Amino acid sequence: MARLGSRLVLASAVGVALLALAVAGATRAQAQRPITLRVQSSVPAGSGFYAKGIPLFKEAVEKMSGGRLKIEAFPAGAIVPAFEVHDAVSRGVLDGGHTYVGYLVGKHPAASLFVGPVGGPFGFDPWDLFAWYYEGGGLELYQEFYRDVVKLNLVGFPLAPVSPQVLGWYRKPITRFEDFKGLKIRVGGIVAEVYREAGAAVVTLPGGEILPAAERGVIEGAEWAGPAEDLPMGFHQVWKHYHMDSVHEPSVLGEIVFNRTVFDKLAPDLQEILKVASQATVARFWAWYNVQNAKSLRTLKTEHRVNIYRTPEDLHVKILEHWDRVAARYSQSHPFFKKVYDSQREFARLVVPARRVIYPEYRVIADYYWKDETNALVTRR
Repeated sequence: MARLGSRLVLASAVGVALLALAVAGATRAQAQRPITLRVQSSVPAGSGFYAKGIPLFKEAVEKMSGGRLKIEAFPAGAIVPAFEVHDAVSRGVLDGGHTYVGYLVGKHPAASLFVGPVGGPFGFDPWDLFAWYYEGGGLELYQEFYRDVVKLNLVGFPLAPVSPQVLGWYRKPITRFEDFKGLKIRVGGIVAEVYREAGAAVVTLPGGEILPAAERGVIEGAEWAGPAEDLPMGFHQVWKHYHMDSVHEPSVLGEIVFNRTVFDKLAPDLQEILKVASQATVARFWAWYNVQNAKSLRTLKTEHRVNIYRTPEDLHVKILEHWDRVAARYSQSHPFFKKVYDSQREFARLVVPARRVIYPEYRVIADYYWKDETNALVTRR
């Protein structure tokens, strides 16, 4: 009887041990199961921001995490409308969003400063803006904006820079600032206020709605990005007057945002991977975008017979003058706008004059080798 009892005790012990091993195995399997973040973009599937930018970010995250963290991406409108991505991520409808903080200018005008407003600001190019984020305190102000100013449950990082945004597409050529008067034009963010001051009839539309609005005659012109983005969007099917250089958004950075609660639950190394992957994507996307811009501009000129124009310098100055008035008003009425704008001004005071002295004049080198090729791209007025 004693031996039977011993065997029962042994059997029970073995059973408990096996159960413990099974539970431990299940726990390890659960711990090793990949975490999938559902991320929706604010731009359509055909846009390079989505078609190239998201795969670059996804690949970096999944490789660096060894497959522990995965990105499931959706284009604009797949789950929520393009302009509702921030709120959807904050509420937990989405885990992340590939979007532009400038879309929140209706909540607070400082949103425009983080994406790169008129003039850069203060002469920033995209790399100056990126440097301000990581070397000038910009990232901390950006997180403060989400947490304390617009009170969204978000954490984010800069992503997908583009070249300076071009002046845009128009039904007829633009030769002076006054030509915007009465023009029905699609412009995004706080830049719209500059055009309103010129008397333009500004229309705010997400990217995917610009071409249909143009085809119906709802708008007579639009700015979106640059040749790399504008060609696949199909604007050349409606308009043939394409104006290049502009100061209205010379330093544009997109963003990747995550629900803060979801982000905070990730292991510290996975949080860092999301940050570092965004930094890597900035550099990698810029390289791709530069090449696509050049190829797309030639395609628009040679295959689609689009008129390519340089923008008169006095028009640049007019845009900057109007922006200074808009920015001054917001600096007076919104303390956080002033806080961010002053931070950018001081950083620009450091880096922009130094860059002007250190860097060679790009035009001199480019004209020495490629003046004829440059002139061939531009339509004579």
